[in-house]
Amino acid sequence: MATLRLGDNAPDFTAETTEGEISFHDWKGDGWAVLFSHPADFTPVCTTELGRVAALKDEWADRNAKVLAVSVDAIDDHQAWKKDIEEVGGSAVTYPIVADKDRRVAELYDMIHPGEGDTSSVRSVFLIDPKGKVRLTLTYPKSAGRNFDEVLRALDALQVNDSGPFSTPADWKPGERVIVAPTVSTDDARERFEDVEEVKPYLRYAAAPVA
Repeated sequence: MATLRLGDNAPDFTAETTEGEISFHDWKGDGWAVLFSHPADFTPVCTTELGRVAALKDEWADRNAKVLAVSVDAIDDHQAWKKDIEEVGGSAVTYPIVADKDRRVAELYDMIHPGEGDTSSVRSVFLIDPKGKVRLTLTYPKSAGRNFDEVLRALDALQVNDSGPFSTPADWKPGERVIVAPTVSTDDARERFEDVEEVKPYLRYAAAPVA
């Protein structure tokens, strides 16, 4: 399959997980989804990553986002490995882990990169919005653990983008000023938003929108 691009519909699938069988679109519902793959169970980097995702349970919930992990290992391995993840990370793994032994999901989302050495999946991340659109993708090599604070920051930025005619500047963090879209004039922006500053005619900052 061709690589998924931003704005594409996220493919649906049915799969066995540690929380029972799910149909992805039905499971996601009308919220956001964070779909992320990892190379293999009982491996060091993956153990730290899945533990970190588990520790961020409340952060995902605050953003109306569900998380779903994908691995090409079997369900029995997932269930046994969960105990290690919880012991090492200190948090219960309450999100599902897909048992993708036949690699259907990994191939559907182009998670297997032959140049990375074998037929396991790389560290892919897909942020999927309430309409089922792919809004952000990240791909890390197998040797580098992901920064899930950045995944949260990107999710916050996308939700700000959807709240009005806004984009976010480099290194933006929640609560900081946002950029007014070029489709809104400076005069209109000053009527509609707080603390509007025109740095350049095409670069106008405004106070972050209040949720």
